[in-house]
Amino acid sequence: MGSSIAFLLIFLVFVGRSFCLAEWNLSRRSESEGLCAQLIRPLGYPCEEHTVETKDGFLLAVQRIPYSTGGIKVKPGPPIFLQHGLFQGGDTWFANSVEESLGFILANHGFDVWVGNVRGTRWSHGHISLSEKEKAFWDWSWQELAHYDLVDMINYVYSMTNSKIFFVGHSQGTIMALAAFTQPDIVHMVEAAALLCPISYLGHITSHFVLRAVSVHIDQILLGMGIHQLNFRSDMGVQIFDSLCDGHIDCSDLLSAITGKNCCFNNSRVDTYLEYEPHASSTKNFAHLFQMIRKDTFAMYDYGLLGNMKRYGHFRPPQYDLSEIPKSLPLWMAYGGSDALADLTDVEHTIKELPSKPELLYCESYGHIDFILSVKAKDDVYAKMIEFFRSQGGSNSY
Repeated sequence: MGSSIAFLLIFLVFVGRSFCLAEWNLSRRSESEGLCAQLIRPLGYPCEEHTVETKDGFLLAVQRIPYSTGGIKVKPGPPIFLQHGLFQGGDTWFANSVEESLGFILANHGFDVWVGNVRGTRWSHGHISLSEKEKAFWDWSWQELAHYDLVDMINYVYSMTNSKIFFVGHSQGTIMALAAFTQPDIVHMVEAAALLCPISYLGHITSHFVLRAVSVHIDQILLGMGIHQLNFRSDMGVQIFDSLCDGHIDCSDLLSAITGKNCCFNNSRVDTYLEYEPHASSTKNFAHLFQMIRKDTFAMYDYGLLGNMKRYGHFRPPQYDLSEIPKSLPLWMAYGGSDALADLTDVEHTIKELPSKPELLYCESYGHIDFILSVKAKDDVYAKMIEFFRSQGGSNSY
């Protein structure tokens, strides 16, 4: 859930909770409005825009950096796919400087970089028939992101490159991956996976802000009010934050209240972060994450007894069985001692259920967003991640 909430809090902390922007239009965008044109090409990197249609009709933007800078076109190295978290988009991998952002670092190391953007985000292109103003457009949670968005995007990259893929996910991106990797239709396309702030269980979350939201059932209130899109650039989003903070939580340091204390957040880049984040998501997605917190389960969306029987044929939603992830899939996980969202107890729970022990990197001082925005992550985290991928074989060109 995490990293993404971090961005929405950055938005509110530095701009003020009374600030509001117009909603983004999710209809088809021109090439000039895409992530490539706005953020990647201006810094000297080649970039391609691709569109992936999911099995349920959503049109997702996927960007590709096929080779590095210098104007010399070389054969791309092994493909690597980056999956962002909640309230984020593909821009999160390029939010810091060229020297500090994982997307650029991987391109400089010769990887064929592919960047995913799930439904509802700024860079993706809506739906083949539904408008973002319709309830049905927002009728999904991370379950659909795992079963449709991630599967279809990775299948697209696999077919385009004719190669197994290295995967990197952060926060909700790891929820999607761990759920998807239990299914045989995706894991055979993945060479190895690196999970930053891995989440499959949320029962021991310590975030004061999130626990407050869970305790007052804000997800159920919003669904009951018919609010199906969560857009924290709207007046409603600002009001939600005000109501949760006022008289209950010290939101003077909202970043720490949500994610835990981050050691190495890059304050000088705030204007860049706010230019793109936070992206929209669905209230149902929020509700699914809150179900995980309340029940300490890693399961499909709970529709209630009758709804579950209708959809799943059982009174309870099916659990995702992490032991179904093949032992042959190499996993690398990085997690932090100050993370209030991917708590150490929950990370250990995830590790215990896996059929094989992943390679682990523990950063004691790191909070939830340090793994993507720390000014030190290049050396603390990314160098070790790249070393892990290199140890898995593949092309010698990276």
